Amino acid sequence: MKNQTRRSFLKTAVRGGVGLAILPNIMPRSLFAADLPSRRIHVAQIGCGREGREDMSGIMAYPAGRIVAVCDLDSKRLAAGKKLAEDFYQKRGESNVDVKSFHDYHEVLARPDIDAVVVTVPDHWHALVAIEAAIAGKHLYVQKPVTYNIAEAIALRTAVRAKKVIMQTGSQQRSEHPWMSFRTASEAVRNGRIGKLQTIKIGIGLDKPSGHAPAPMPVPENLDYERWLGPAPEQPYMEGRVHPQDSFTGRPGWITTEDFGLGMITNWGAHHIDIAHWAMGQELGGPTSIDAHAEFMTNDVWTVHGTYHVEMLYPNNVQVLMDNKFETGLLFEGSEGSVFCTRGAEKVTASDPNSPGGSKPPLRASAPKILSPLGANATRWPKSSNHYLNWLESIAVNRDPIAPIEQSARSLEACAAAWISMKLKRKLTWDPAKEMFVGDDEANAMRERKPRKPEFDFRLVLQQAGVA
Repeated sequence: MKNQTRRSFLKTAVRGGVGLAILPNIMPRSLFAADLPSRRIHVAQIGCGREGREDMSGIMAYPAGRIVAVCDLDSKRLAAGKKLAEDFYQKRGESNVDVKSFHDYHEVLARPDIDAVVVTVPDHWHALVAIEAAIAGKHLYVQKPVTYNIAEAIALRTAVRAKKVIMQTGSQQRSEHPWMSFRTASEAVRNGRIGKLQTIKIGIGLDKPSGHAPAPMPVPENLDYERWLGPAPEQPYMEGRVHPQDSFTGRPGWITTEDFGLGMITNWGAHHIDIAHWAMGQELGGPTSIDAHAEFMTNDVWTVHGTYHVEMLYPNNVQVLMDNKFETGLLFEGSEGSVFCTRGAEKVTASDPNSPGGSKPPLRASAPKILSPLGANATRWPKSSNHYLNWLESIAVNRDPIAPIEQSARSLEACAAAWISMKLKRKLTWDPAKEMFVGDDEANAMRERKPRKPEFDFRLVLQQAGVA
C-alpha cells in the first residue's frame, strides 16, 4: 500500500466492493482512520466567504474529508478561512496543523496532493473555476446555482463527463438532513399520492432595493478586485456589490447585482425548481414554454429583479408558477389533493415577508394518506443523510452523488430561461432536448455572455484542453 496513490486507492476500494450501503460504517474506523491521513480525500476550499465557511465546516465534520488548502482573492477572508480550518483540527487534538493558503486557484489545481475542490465563489465565477478544476482531474462540490448562465451549465457538464470526475451540486434540499420535507413531498407526488399533478406553485422569496444609490469606492488593499470581476463587465468597485469587509454575516451584495448573480430567480429558484423537477420526473427535461415578468431595481447599488411572476408549462400539461406573493416553498396541487414543503421557520432573506415562521409545519398535506408510508415498489430517492457526506462517499466509490451535474444543469436552465423571459418581457418557447429557444435568435443569444477578457473565456479553456 505504501506506493499506492490516493486515486488508485479509491479505485481499489471500489473494486473491492466498498459501497454506499456500508461505507458510512467503515469510513471512520478503517478506510479513513485517523492514523491513515493519506487515505482521506484531500479537499481545497475555493472561496472563503459566508457560504464557503459553511461548506468547510460541512466537509470537516466527516473524517472522510480533510481541508488541506484554502483560496480566496480577499486576503482577509483567506486568512480567516485558514484559521477556521486550523482551529478545527487543533481543537480536535492535532498539533502542527498547516492548511495551505492560495491567492490564485490555478495553484490549487496544479497540486497533485489535492483530490477535490469546493467551489463557493460568486455565481459569475462558478463555471470557469469548476471547468478548470474538472480538466485538472479534481472532484467537485459546486454551490448552486450551478452556473451563471445556460451555456456555462452545458459546458461544465461536458467537462465533468469528459474527465470522469465526481461533481456534487449544493442543492442540499435533496438530502435528508436538515430538510427531509422536500424528499417526502416530492416522493409522494412522484408516486401519485395527489393524483394527476396539475400545478406547482413556488415561492422563492423577494429581494428589495438596498436604498443606496450606486457610488464608486476605493478598492480595499486586501481585495484583488480586477481578478474578482473575472468574466463580468468592467465597473467600479462598490462594497455593496461585492461582500462586506467587516463581517461574514448577511448576504453579500454580488447576489443582488445582476452582473454577478441573476437574483432570486436563479439563487433560490435553482433550489426549488430542482425539487419540482424531481417530483415531475423532469430531472433531465424542462419547460416547453416560459412567460415571465418582473420589475428590476433602478437607481440602486443593487440591480436584480424585485417582484416577479413566472408561468412555465411542462410535459403532461403541468403548470409551474412562481410569484413573490407565494409562501416560500413548493405547493404541489393534483387531482386528488395537495402537499406543501418548505424549510420551516428559516427565511430566504432578511426582508422576506413570506417565510412561514414557526407556526406552520414545514411539511403539510390536504389529507393524512398523502404522507403515509410508501409501498415496497414505490419510486424512492437515493439515500443521502448529509449532502457533504454523500459527496465524499460518492468520490470513494466512484459513483454519481445525489445532485449530479446533468440534473442541476437542467434546473439552472429553467431558471435562467425565466430570467431571459423577464428581460425580454415576452413569452418564449423552449426545446429541452436541444437546450435552446425555438426560432428566437435574440433569446438564444442571451444563453451566454461575452467574457470581459479572453482569459476568462470558458470556451477557450475547453478548446485548449481538447474537450468538445
